Amino acid sequence: MRDLDRIDRRMLELLQKNARISVTELSAAVGLSATPVSERLKRLERDGVITGYHAHLNPEAVGLGLLVFVEIKLSSKSAEVFEQVRREILFVSEVLECHLVSGDFDYLVKARIAGMAAYRRLLGNILLKLPAAAESRSYVVMEELKETTFLAVG
Repeated sequence: MRDLDRIDRRMLELLQKNARISVTELSAAVGLSATPVSERLKRLERDGVITGYHAHLNPEAVGLGLLVFVEIKLSSKSAEVFEQVRREILFVSEVLECHLVSGDFDYLVKARIAGMAAYRRLLGNILLKLPAAAESRSYVVMEELKETTFLAVG
C-alpha cells in the first residue's frame, strides 16, 4: 500500500466526520474536481484503508444502554484454544469488541446489552462457556466520557 498524501488524509478526516458527504462536497473541501476525488475514494476502498460506511446509533434509543467490559482469563493457552475462542466470540451479537491482550488476563471484551439480566445471560451462558475460560472480571460503565471511532490521520 502506498503512503497517504495530504489530500488522502483530509478526505479520510472528512469522511470520518460525515460518511454521507457527497463527492461534490468532498471535492470542494479538498480542492480537487469530482473525478480525481472519486478515483481516490475507489483506491482507498480497494486498498483497504476505507473498510466501510456506517450509521452510528444511540445505544439508549435501541434498548442497549448498558456497556460492560469483561476480562476473561483462560485456564490453558494454545493456538487451538485461541482459535476456538475466536470462532465462538464471532457469533455473540452483544460483543462489540474482543481483544486478545497481554497481562494478567487473556481477553478484553466490550459488550452492549439491555440491562443486568442480559448481562447475567451474556456472562453465564456465553462468555464463561468459552473453551478453557477459568475466570472473569467485569466492569459496568457508569458514565461514558468519550467513545469514538475517529482516527487522527491528519
